[in-house]
Amino acid sequence: MSGAKEGPSRRAVLAISIAGGMLAMTEIQTSDAAVGAKGAIRPFEFHASDEALADLKRRILATRWPEKETVSDASQGVQLATIQALARYWGTNYDWRACEARLNAVPNFLTEIDGLDIHFIHVRSKHPDALPLIVTHGWPGSVIEQLKIIEPLTNPPVGDGAPPEAFHVVIPSLPGYGFSGKPTANGWDPPRIAGAWAMLMSRLGYTKYVAQGGDWGNAVTEQMALQAPPGLLAISTNMPAAVPSEIDKALMGGAAPPASLTPDERRAWDQLDVFYKKGLGYAQEMTLRPQTLYALADSPVGLAAWMIDHDAASQALIARVFAGASEGLSRDDILDNVTLYWLTNTAISSARLYWQNGITARAGFFDVRGVTLPVAVSAFADEIYQAPQSWAKQAYPKLLHYSRHPKGSHFAAWEQPAAVTEDLRTAFRPLRAQTGTAAASPH
Repeated sequence: MSGAKEGPSRRAVLAISIAGGMLAMTEIQTSDAAVGAKGAIRPFEFHASDEALADLKRRILATRWPEKETVSDASQGVQLATIQALARYWGTNYDWRACEARLNAVPNFLTEIDGLDIHFIHVRSKHPDALPLIVTHGWPGSVIEQLKIIEPLTNPPVGDGAPPEAFHVVIPSLPGYGFSGKPTANGWDPPRIAGAWAMLMSRLGYTKYVAQGGDWGNAVTEQMALQAPPGLLAISTNMPAAVPSEIDKALMGGAAPPASLTPDERRAWDQLDVFYKKGLGYAQEMTLRPQTLYALADSPVGLAAWMIDHDAASQALIARVFAGASEGLSRDDILDNVTLYWLTNTAISSARLYWQNGITARAGFFDVRGVTLPVAVSAFADEIYQAPQSWAKQAYPKLLHYSRHPKGSHFAAWEQPAAVTEDLRTAFRPLRAQTGTAAASPH
């Protein structure tokens, strides 16, 4: 991995608390299990080489373009005007070093779990009663998705004499993604990752904690809830697996929508109908033939187009951004994430998660899994589907909290960080009241 740097292994691991933009260094005493050679928690930084960045720019500028699409919309895929605007900015104005500085400004670590190096960000709040939270990204995302929520979660506003609702935040990179190791053998599916995340939280000394995720992050987080490790109190999701079996069966069979659907349920039906019929191409290819996607490791523009063609709503948002609009995500936000995939050469290794899940999964991505732990649901308007509250109640018998947001797409923490942050505070407030924050100090 170009430019990766690790500090010396040590029992006292440095963590950084972020408060009002100021960094305060503290020490975390890891458990005895963490001090062995394989279990050590090692500080980590990433610095891309000048040669790697020069090669990236050269490849962008040397892109061989196809002709324009023959339609006036995005029905044939990412439009030529959008991807050329992206490439012009990427090849001339974009600055990876700014993103690199933001990543390295928070504490990054590596630790070996189940034979694989796992990268994670770990930011402890200055508030001693903060609730530990592990947040998992998805595809085509990375830990960059969650950078915007670190400060408001670890350093919440304090007012009216109420105690601060702070979190200690852990953000791991999925295996094969970002700075985590790339599996060289099969088996790293969501249940295995969920077990690794529970081990990570234990290794950090957290005996009580909560978890959050969307996309693959939801699959992993729900698997954690199903495995119910002793420290996990509750979970939160912004892309729940809550589609009733009869609805999924009707959609897959091409049936007409049931007349009994409420307006919210009918909207979710319509969103799923479009996604199942027209939006699954990327997932099908990565599920069936991920190794064939060699072009993604060779062409940065090809990689960018593949990544932004995830779902119709987020693709439309990205197209608007590169056409000059300002909403949720910026051009730099989008290219930070794509550039991370390029520099770490993780297009293929990340795609294999779809293939692995296709082999081992016993249910569809949105099928109800039978989670019995408390669950909070954040339903954003332009997610692949905006889960109705009725479906959420049915899927999660211990529904802690439900929020329906009028704005926001697939990358919730990235695009709408204030909404995600407030949902997490609200959802887990009852746990704080019942358990006195339920957080065991790892010091």
